[in-house]
Amino acid sequence: MMRPMSIWTRIAEAVSALAAGEGLSAVFDKLRTPTERSAAFAIAVIALGAKMAKADGQVTRDEVTAFREVFAIPASDEKNAARIFNMARTDIAGFEEYAHRIRAMYADNTTGAPLCDLMEGLFHIALADGQYHPNEDQFLSRVAEIFGLEPRAFKRLRAQFVPDAQRDPYDVLGVDPGTPLPEIRKAWRDLVRETHPDRMIARGVPQEAVKLAEKRMIAINTAWDDIEQARK
Repeated sequence: MMRPMSIWTRIAEAVSALAAGEGLSAVFDKLRTPTERSAAFAIAVIALGAKMAKADGQVTRDEVTAFREVFAIPASDEKNAARIFNMARTDIAGFEEYAHRIRAMYADNTTGAPLCDLMEGLFHIALADGQYHPNEDQFLSRVAEIFGLEPRAFKRLRAQFVPDAQRDPYDVLGVDPGTPLPEIRKAWRDLVRETHPDRMIARGVPQEAVKLAEKRMIAINTAWDDIEQARK
């Protein structure tokens, strides 16, 4: 039986198929079908992550290691992943162009969930060295704006990853403080459902990166517990 092609092999083939001079940003215009989404997701995180890694002035070993933590890259595929990272670092296209193309790639998804998944990968990389640089915050804030995420969604993402960020349980669940408890419970359950690995894989998150949602699930459940206890 033929062994399934790894995500990194698919990524390498997608990049190799580009005509000379097109640039890495053109990849996002070519990976639009559901079957290509997992490769597109990985390229998006690595490409934007490579741009962001220089936002604080240097690319650290911790930030490079963070890619391996997110995607569990096997030794046999490290060259393919490194190729994407290095192409993004040297590509003349700016991160904003990348972000606009990535948003267009997910234009058919009205929930914004895939773009939130991508942002979690970027936050993971930003915090890999144990610090959250102001330039990284500006970078991520701008990417979230281009993605069309609401300010509340960005605050929720930042609270999941940045230790000293302000945490509002209502922001985490995307509800207003005056919302009746049954509606808040429904919002909590919906978020838990959207965070299930099967749902994430279905919307294009590579199986290698599903563990990104671990912190999200913790934040969601903690927010619900805090609100429920406060209402009692």
